[in-house]
Amino acid sequence: MKTLIASALFLFAPLAAHAACAPTDFAVQDFKMKVMGSRLSLAGQLVNHCAEAAAAQVTIEAKDGAGKVLQSKKGWPAGTTNIAPGQAIEFDLGRLFHMDPEMQSYTVGIADVRTW
Repeated sequence: MKTLIASALFLFAPLAAHAACAPTDFAVQDFKMKVMGSRLSLAGQLVNHCAEAAAAQVTIEAKDGAGKVLQSKKGWPAGTTNIAPGQAIEFDLGRLFHMDPEMQSYTVGIADVRTW
């Protein structure tokens, strides 16, 4: 039983060590919306300001003119690849949304951070 507990501690110890990055350690820059034919582009750069390599999940909300959320989607721009400290990656999550003529504004934020 002691061996099982010790093994579990060694297994989960590395996960706890990588909890140093938080959503506030990431930033979205140059976020832009474009309509290209029937396709929506919601693109920007995701920047890692954490001291460690990690990945971030981005949330985008599409709102109507009154500010009501019409659609909300989350995506991992880097997939299961960690982003190095100081590195920026390009992303476009427009493919997750269905075009709606009532969408007037978009907000973007960081929902979660993970080390793969």
